[in-house]
Amino acid sequence: MSIHPNEDYIIDFLQKLLNTPSPSGYTTQVMKWIEEEAKALEIPLTWNHKGGAILTIQGLDNSRTIGLSGHVDTLGAMVRAIKPDGSLRLTLVGGFMLQAIENEYCTIHTRGGKTYTGTILSSHPSVHVYSDARDFKRQEEHMEVRIDALVESKEDVKKLGISVGDFISFDPRAVVTDSGYIKSRHLDDKASVAALFGLVESMKRENWKPRTTVKILISNYEEVGHGASSIPDDIEEMIAVDMGCIGDDLSCKETDVSICAKDSSGPYDYDMTSRLIELAEAENIPYAVDIYPYYGSDASAALKAGNNIRAALIGPGVHASHAMERTHKQAIINTTKLLAAYLQ
Repeated sequence: MSIHPNEDYIIDFLQKLLNTPSPSGYTTQVMKWIEEEAKALEIPLTWNHKGGAILTIQGLDNSRTIGLSGHVDTLGAMVRAIKPDGSLRLTLVGGFMLQAIENEYCTIHTRGGKTYTGTILSSHPSVHVYSDARDFKRQEEHMEVRIDALVESKEDVKKLGISVGDFISFDPRAVVTDSGYIKSRHLDDKASVAALFGLVESMKRENWKPRTTVKILISNYEEVGHGASSIPDDIEEMIAVDMGCIGDDLSCKETDVSICAKDSSGPYDYDMTSRLIELAEAENIPYAVDIYPYYGSDASAALKAGNNIRAALIGPGVHASHAMERTHKQAIINTTKLLAAYLQ
């Protein structure tokens, strides 16, 4: 049975996710939105101890359980120090190039519940002032946040309620083009979470069930390496749904579902990967098989933590990952279709 994903639902859901700040460690707000959507779809939801959500869907045969995962935590930063002139030093949350966030707008989230906007800059930001502005090395100690508030000193910043350890989120700048492209920060991995919810929505709307119990983990610490380090004990096999990479020596396109055969943690399960390839070909789903040597997933975190599972990795093709990302709605739809085929 081929499903018909609801494109409008998936894109609307994705835009809401993208516009909800959620750097790793600061995901309470986005998880509330996940909980509300699970309730709307009438899917039972429980929580693990570190705040990840687990959605459980009963299948035709409930003697086995397949796990799926996607993560809503994103790249971001925290306040490392308040500088004497009232600007902020950063410490990074997740792995990305500092060039990817230079001159970007951001939001500082205080522990008292206040928010302040700002801009991320190098400390030599102008060619009219600094002779080395073009060549000044972009590294953590050379980057700062210029706060949009009347501050001239460390004391001024503290009076705002901003402290060391406050989170900083990057403005996503999400846009859906008439040609079907979605360009935004944090498509890694909110595009995949939208695909997972598109899958669940199709079950409800088209009244179909998976062949086994399915548990969907929406993890909240993937970008720092331990999102799915603990998973429900009854999961026997797990598919991490995370973005596919695009670039040199890779065949994935922004319209494809990526099937990753190997990443930095090693090869994924041969039989699961082969089955996903067979299903993509049988269902005429555009796909690519690639190897990502600088990549890790929730499935690799689960395996490294000692979980007794088989695992695979798929997801929509995303260009310029961990920078200003772009995918096409076809890639998200294709990912939803391949997941449905596997679960049936």
